[in-house]
Formats: sequence, structure tokens, C-alpha cells
Amino acid sequence: MQASEKARPEGRDDIARAGRSTRANLPVDWEIAGGLTDYRTALARMEARAEAIARGEARELVWLVEHPPLYTAGTSARAGDLLAPDRFPVYETGRGGQYTYHGPGQRVVYTMLDLKTRGRDVRLFVSTLEQWIIDTLARFNVTAERREDRVGVWVRRPELGPGREDKIAAIGIRLKRWVSFHGLAINVEPDLEHFTGIVPCGVTQHGVTSLVDLGLPVTMADLDVALRETFTPLFGPDAPSGETRSPLS
Repeated sequence: MQASEKARPEGRDDIARAGRSTRANLPVDWEIAGGLTDYRTALARMEARAEAIARGEARELVWLVEHPPLYTAGTSARAGDLLAPDRFPVYETGRGGQYTYHGPGQRVVYTMLDLKTRGRDVRLFVSTLEQWIIDTLARFNVTAERREDRVGVWVRRPELGPGREDKIAAIGIRLKRWVSFHGLAINVEPDLEHFTGIVPCGVTQHGVTSLVDLGLPVTMADLDVALRETFTPLFGPDAPSGETRSPLS
């Protein structure tokens, strides 16, 4: 599905206004999986839920998980960017982007949201996801930024050298009948050495970091609270009954 030709929103307020759903009486479900979630199981659940949302049979869902160590290949992945093919399982996905790593200590946020009610603008949706990450990290006094020439969220690392920037969060989505799945990943305390088995997102000139690598003793629970608090201003309310534990956890 192609991105809309609409102009990129100019500021956070533009993004917030455009990202909210017109489904005012259908808040977004919010689930946190315990333990490590099998990747194939996660894919199957996302696809089933996205289909149900498209049919009008289920509410939108934000699903927070951690995975065991693995690599995923997006639709733009280049074979040469998989540097250690035998290190961890490698999964082909239908999401956008290139190679990325998932593993313990990284919060993966799967966003099953209905873009039919959110303007049908793919680029705006990606910008809103970026803004959600930026607002969340600001809760921990991290100045995170987007870049026009590369998807994801980045932090400046001048202490490591002039012009150094490290990626702290990745984004990759897929749409089916205008419902998104896959989503984003924020590095809390993963083993950063695991990223050396790939060229993350095809970017060779910058590094990868995490909240703990930046010297911040942030826990996964801390991040989850911040994610939920910053979600509503951009996307609208989540379910009033509060979080549920995933049956797949």
C-alpha cells in the first residue's frame, strides 16, 4: 500500500490532530505480554487481529512484547546486510524496512490500528509513531530526534565523536485493508553486541544505543508507563478497563 502524497506534518500538534481516530466510542485495547513471545506466534496473532479489526469485529490493539533473540528481514532487506546468518533465527516479514534485531531488554510495540479512521495517510502514521517514541523518551530526559533520510528515532552522541548519532528505536509497519500491524521497537537494555550480526536497517554510518547504554537506569515497566501516558494525546484513549495480560504471554 502506497503512502499518501499529503505533505509531512510540520509539528507535533499537527501530528496529534491527524493521528486521532474518528472511532470515538471504541478505545484502543492495551496488552502487555509476560515473558518472551515466540515470533511466529506473534505474527499469527497480529494478522488475525488486524483482519478482525478490518471486519469491524475487534477493537484496535497495542500489544507490548519481548522476543527471544532473533533477526527479522523487511521487504527492503539486502542479503549482504545479514552478517551472521547462523547466529539467531531469521524471519522474513512483510513489514517495511530492512534487517532489525529483537531480543530481551527491547520493548517491541505492535500497533494494530485502523488507518481508515485515521486519515489513510501512511507517512503521517509513521511520523506519529516517531513522535510517540520521541515523547516517551522525553519522559526520561532523552532528546530523541527523527531524520528525513532514515526512518526511526535517533540520539546525538557528541561524547563519542563529531556528528555521531545512535539509533534508539526502530519502526517497521505493514498495512492490510488499511489496518496496521508490526510497529516499533525501543531499546531499553538489550545486548547491543547482538546488533553486530546485521547492518541495522541498512545504516552503516551510525550506531545503536539503549536507555541503559545512555546511563539511564530505566526498567521495562518504567517505559511501559511512559508509552501509555504519551499514547492518548497522539492516538486517542486506550481501553478504560486498563491493561490486560496477553493470553499468549
